[in-house]
Formats: sequence, C-alpha cells, structure tokens
Amino acid sequence: MKKFAKKYLISIVCFIGLLHLVIDGWRWQMFLVYFLLVITLWRIYKINIEEKPRPTFIRVFGYAIVMLTIVLMWFLPVLLAVFSLPEPTGNYEVGSKWMHIKTDHEEQITQDSSDKRELMVKVWYPTNDISGIRREPYIDEANRIGFINKYSMGVLPPFTINYLDRIKTHVYPGAPISEETFPVLIFSPGYGSMSTGYYALLTEIASHGYIIVNVTHTYESLGATFPNGEKMFFDYTYQSKGDATSLEDIMSIKDAFEKDISFYERHNIIREASKDYFVTKIVDRWSNDLISVLDILDDYNNKGFFQNRMDLNKIAVFGHSRGGGAAGQTMLKDTRIKAAVNIDGVQWGQIMDTIFQKPFLFISADWPAEHEDINSHAYINKSTDYFYETKLLKSGHPNFMDIPLMIPIESIAGTGAIDAKLGLKITNELVVEFFNKHIKNDPNADVSMLKNKYELLEMNIYKGDSIK
Repeated sequence: MKKFAKKYLISIVCFIGLLHLVIDGWRWQMFLVYFLLVITLWRIYKINIEEKPRPTFIRVFGYAIVMLTIVLMWFLPVLLAVFSLPEPTGNYEVGSKWMHIKTDHEEQITQDSSDKRELMVKVWYPTNDISGIRREPYIDEANRIGFINKYSMGVLPPFTINYLDRIKTHVYPGAPISEETFPVLIFSPGYGSMSTGYYALLTEIASHGYIIVNVTHTYESLGATFPNGEKMFFDYTYQSKGDATSLEDIMSIKDAFEKDISFYERHNIIREASKDYFVTKIVDRWSNDLISVLDILDDYNNKGFFQNRMDLNKIAVFGHSRGGGAAGQTMLKDTRIKAAVNIDGVQWGQIMDTIFQKPFLFISADWPAEHEDINSHAYINKSTDYFYETKLLKSGHPNFMDIPLMIPIESIAGTGAIDAKLGLKITNELVVEFFNKHIKNDPNADVSMLKNKYELLEMNIYKGDSIK
C-alpha cells in the first residue's frame, strides 16, 4: 500500500512536469523549478514513510536550500515574465517592413571621416489581409542583444531573453498594405533604448490608420541589423566622451535649480548652458535623421511596396524621451511637419529661442517635485497654435515603453505605481486623439474629453496666449 502511495505521488509530480513542458515549453527561467521537481521525485522515492525524520544538520540545511530555491524560482519568472501585449483597438490589423536609408550626412560617431550616416527604419502600417502570415517575433535580434548586454553588462548570453519568443505580438511582417492612403508619422525612440520596444504604443496607433516610420538611430539605439547582416550596437565609448565634455554645462544647469533665483534668471542660465550641451547636439542630429526619412518618403510613395499609400500632406513626428525632444526640434526645422508629440522628453536647443507654429502635445511622467523641470523653460512660449500640456499621474519615465510589461517590478523597472496597461491605454488614446484631430482633421476628435475620462491624466490646453 505504501509503495502504491509513493508511485502515485511520483506519477502526479511527473504529470505536472510534463503538462508544463507541453503547454508552456522549456524556459531557462524555470530551471530552479525543474531542479526542485527532481529533488522532490528523489525524496519521494527515498523516503521511508514509517521512519520519523530527525532534525539533523544535513536535513535542516537541505530544507533551507529548498526554501531558497522556492524563493528564486518565484522571482526569476516574475522578473523575466512572459507577458501579454494589449490588443489593438483600431479598425486595421498591423503589418511591418524594414527599410534601409543611406544619407549624405557625415557619420559623427565613428572614427572614419568617410563614413556616411545610415539608418534602419521599421515601418508599421495598416493591413486588412493577414491570411497565412505568422505573427512577428517580439523585438528584433539586434535590439535583444543590445538590451541584454546593457542590463547585464555583457555577463549574460543573448539566449537568456529568448523567452521573448513566447510574447504574442499583433504585427504581421510583410502583410499587404491596405488599399487606401494614410497619414505618415515618424517616430523617434529613447536614447540607448530598444528602438522597436514600443509595440503597445506603435501597434495601437497604426491600427487606427497611420503609417509609422520607426527610426533606429545608429550607434545610439541598442541595436540595428543592416541588409548585409551586419549588426551595429550602442556606442558606449562615444557616450562616455560626451558625458565627460558636458559636465560643466550640466552642473551649471543643476546649480541654477538649486539657487534661490527667479525663474527668468534661471531661464537665461539654462538657455546659455544648453547651447553647447552634448545632449542638445544629439537632439539636433536625431532631428536630421528624421528629416532624412522625410526626404525619402516621396521615393517610397512613388514606387515599391508603399506606392500611393502615403498622404504626404499629412505628416507628423513623435517620440519618447530624447526622441521626443528630437520630434519637437524636427517640427521647428521642417515645414512639412504638421504636428508633433513629445512623450516625456526634454526639449533641448532651439525651442528656447523661438516658438512652435503648429499643434504640439507634451506628455510628462509624474516626476517628483525636486525634479529639474527643464521643459518649463523650453516651453515657456508654447505655440501660436494648440499646445497640450499633460501629465500621466503615478507614472515613471519607462511607463510609455513596453518596459513595465517586460519587467513588472516597479523598483527594478523604474516605473510608477500606475497599472502598466492602464498607463499605456491612456497614452495611446491621447496620442491617437491628438493625431486624429490635428493630422486627420477628424471633426469628432476631442483631446480635451480625455481629461474628464481619466482621473490619472492632468491636462492644460493652450491656444496662442490663452488657456482653453
């Protein structure tokens, strides 16, 4: 009878293990679970039911190891979670296609003076035909490698984030583009981030009838794969040199916020310090990247996959973090841009000497009171057109990316207390409503209604010198 009970327990444990492998598949994050499973089987096999166990040192030590294993086996799958992306709510499915852009601009980051700036861009677009097309894997390989190298400092091999293969995207590579004409949005990601790590945001916007050109800023995004198979990664040496040269500028800005001086005295200090600041130069260079994309849109629209699918009279730019600053800078420099969105980026540079002439949306994270609010100086003049100043309450800087889904631990991810999917939902609706109103000229679009819909969204709307 006792032998039968042991066999019964062993069968149950084996069944549970096999069920996991069949349904969920093998995952390295679960190796401690597998280890504990083997230990459990061994203990069941060896245990003498009639013997009363004595608390020996080895036995106590074994129990301690088991408890530690249980804690670790809970932590790893939570830290590196298999998460679900939000379902797009628009009328279209979303396709994707990679494009390679060569420019005449000198490549300022490499050592070879003959190098010209080259960009990889991922285009997200509306489609109505996804039959027979597999969903796109989550995050391209180069960005994955760059991500794991950044956060493990090169210690962990790339396969450690292969669990991302289990993420179900809502994007279908190479699907035929819908036979309509769509506005074009150019997107710039954060500095040193996964340039394509914005699935929740970009899939949602594209599903509402927009073509999005997602730029990878070579050597300043985490990774890019070029048509010849060569992979380019973030240049940490260039970053460290830039940080070293900008120390004096950033310290004068920091001091300006710590001193007991008037807003306008501080404004003049920040304005002067920012002119030669390393990041100001990055924002300007990135704006040139976005303009390089603009310059090639006519070619995309005249022939090939996107022929006659782009409405080049309806072009806007948007971005997150440093890419948000680049979006604003691009609208100042190029009249083809009809509107812009800055998602929690500092607007360094030219804006302090001028004013927007087009609709602009600024979305801020919920920064602490002691945060150095550069944008209160950058956006002092706002716009002669609509200017939306918004804040997503209880959010952190990464809440606008997929990061809070990938790493659902607030203290590690640097996110806020807001529910991850709710934060993305509010951001998505805000950006879509803004573009629907100011790019599609939809008479039913109403950005202001979101202020009443979501209590976690603060909003002030300005038109010229007046607040709406």
